[in-house]
Amino acid sequence: MNEEIAPTNIGIIAKPTNFTASSTQEQHVTVATESYETTCWGCGLRLLLPSHAPVFKCGWCGAITNQGKQQCDKQGHRWRLLRDRCILTMVFVFMLFLIFGGVWAIYPVVYSFSLFGIFHSFVTVTLAVATISSFSLSAFRCAGTPPNLVWGSYPTVRNGDLENYTFCHYCSKPKSPRTHHCRSCGKCILDMDHHCPFIGNCVGAANHHSFIAFLISGLLSTIYISIVSAHAGLHTWPPLTYSIGRIHGTTNEILAWRIIKETFFAFLRSVLLLSTRGFILVYLFTASISMMLGLSVLLWQQLRFIYEGETYLSHLCSQAYNGDGKKDCQNLVRFFGFPYSVQRFLPRFVVTLKRHIKGNTHDL
Repeated sequence: MNEEIAPTNIGIIAKPTNFTASSTQEQHVTVATESYETTCWGCGLRLLLPSHAPVFKCGWCGAITNQGKQQCDKQGHRWRLLRDRCILTMVFVFMLFLIFGGVWAIYPVVYSFSLFGIFHSFVTVTLAVATISSFSLSAFRCAGTPPNLVWGSYPTVRNGDLENYTFCHYCSKPKSPRTHHCRSCGKCILDMDHHCPFIGNCVGAANHHSFIAFLISGLLSTIYISIVSAHAGLHTWPPLTYSIGRIHGTTNEILAWRIIKETFFAFLRSVLLLSTRGFILVYLFTASISMMLGLSVLLWQQLRFIYEGETYLSHLCSQAYNGDGKKDCQNLVRFFGFPYSVQRFLPRFVVTLKRHIKGNTHDL
């Protein structure tokens, strides 16, 4: 019966030799550093290392140990958690205001017992449900749980089981290379992209799809709100009153300046006559336009990172170490979980023709 024998890990403790010369003799001096014995956290094997090695990697299990332990800041974690909860509450209330306030403001103009009103009612309900559900999944779902591995004892850890794993001193458990510890959430997150204070949660392996769905639905909702609020505002805006005065005997420059000035003052006078519904429509239009710009930039950034096969944190690390991600459209396909090839939905003769052309090309 073959038995597995534990390897022996030995650290090199000698420094290079220094030479000192005099007029009479040459003396060779060898300086050795002090070594210390430590234990690998992954497999429990004893290691003999030089004193200048703060970080070392076990040759058996592959675990990386960092001697510089970090202390957990519990007080700072409470403040960050309170901050995230406050921002999350404000964002949720703002979304409800956009939905119900917008429906109340545009109701007399858009919604009616006709095909036009039924269509807008269906679009409003669909966008509201999609935005609220995706936002809730992103905010209240666990961002990603790292794999639970056996560690700490040589008989239970096989060769290379903890390759490039590090030890999280906050959670007191192994941390995989694709896992990062979030100090705001107070736990390790698998495939962590970033911590978003607007959802009060991290964006990781478990809720990244929900976060992208929230960005898409939020962008479509803001576009729809801006169009509908502008349409309703044009129908409810008070008429503009002009008082340009006498036109004869004035030059074209003076007449143009007078028209611009009177149009501006007519607009200000009409603003004073706006009702509460009109002010809400103006606020909905400006807020939706500003949110649309922010969501567009964030969605483009997220899709670009997915296309490059990276996350936001890995992108920062690759910039620091001049690393390049593999850019491929298949990264988007794998992320969104589309299991079939595009050729599956093409007519059969088109697929056969493509294969025939490809075969003739190889023959040439």
